[in-house]
Amino acid sequence: MTDDAGVLVRRQGPVGRLTLDRPGALNALTAGMIHTLLGTLEGWAEDPAVAAVVVDGAGPKGLCAGGDVRFLVDDARDPASRGRAGAAMLAEEYRLDALVARYPKPYVALMDGVVMGGGVGISAHGSVRVVTERTMLAMPEVTIGYVPDVGGTWLLSHTPGELGTHVALTSARLGAAEAIACGLADRQVPSDRHSELVDALVAGGDPAEVVDALAVDPGPAPLLADRGWIDACYGADTVPGILAALRQCDEPGARKAADAIGRAAPLALVMTLRALRAARAATVEEALSAEYVTSRCSMRWPDFPEGVRALLVDRDGAPRWSPPTLDEVTGEVVERFLAGALDTDPELRL
Repeated sequence: MTDDAGVLVRRQGPVGRLTLDRPGALNALTAGMIHTLLGTLEGWAEDPAVAAVVVDGAGPKGLCAGGDVRFLVDDARDPASRGRAGAAMLAEEYRLDALVARYPKPYVALMDGVVMGGGVGISAHGSVRVVTERTMLAMPEVTIGYVPDVGGTWLLSHTPGELGTHVALTSARLGAAEAIACGLADRQVPSDRHSELVDALVAGGDPAEVVDALAVDPGPAPLLADRGWIDACYGADTVPGILAALRQCDEPGARKAADAIGRAAPLALVMTLRALRAARAATVEEALSAEYVTSRCSMRWPDFPEGVRALLVDRDGAPRWSPPTLDEVTGEVVERFLAGALDTDPELRL
């Protein structure tokens, strides 16, 4: 066993195990952790002694709360870097997510507790995705002036109907049943049976069969009951059109959704809807490449540091968005936003 930059790396018989080990930070991903995960998985992909991989998080609170956004903000503000170190971190993270999506061996992700942002990237792209009674999955990027990444636009664009659009624009939190219904997970296994699950894999059990044997019924997914008004309202081509439909809908859930969208960064909402629509016809790699451009631009736009300040640092819940309203997100604003990607940023090679 080795503890390399916040990741416990070990082998148990034919199983390679990766445990994110920053429980005090909800196992948020740092550049060092991403580097370790990518390098280890690349090695195990070629190692005939490794039959399957299991990824989980240390501590009882979650698999992973996302990436180190404070580092990204600080690096974007550094006049010497202008976000290039952050872009390099994201490029490696997206290579990691692409590898997980195409991993040549069973990749078992134990999605217990909080699974957000980068935590979704290293789990929901896997081949065997296990949620629990404690799972809380979300892609809350628009609340901090950012756009869903780590292949999240691809995952959310391939949910049934417009469920993914709703999840992305409102930052909705999903439990186990809803994560499964949205295609972001496969089966629910009680958290107190995960050691039994791993023991069965170490004994040589087929991952899918082991998980099926331990799985329980997740129960109804409340989000599916709202599918009618969600599909109708989110079918609009623009964020203002979606908001208008939600506000005209008599369903209480629609009004709550409109309120949530109204609190998010207007430009991030517009760019998110644009990315979701494009990802429907894209491969995972194509979506990641598009997200890389958008992420680099987000890091250099005022909304991202302001969102991190308001929600994660000062926690006053009062971000000052730029522009402050959807009506002010013009084509010229979008062009200026997209001009924030620098030719000198590290290349993304998937």
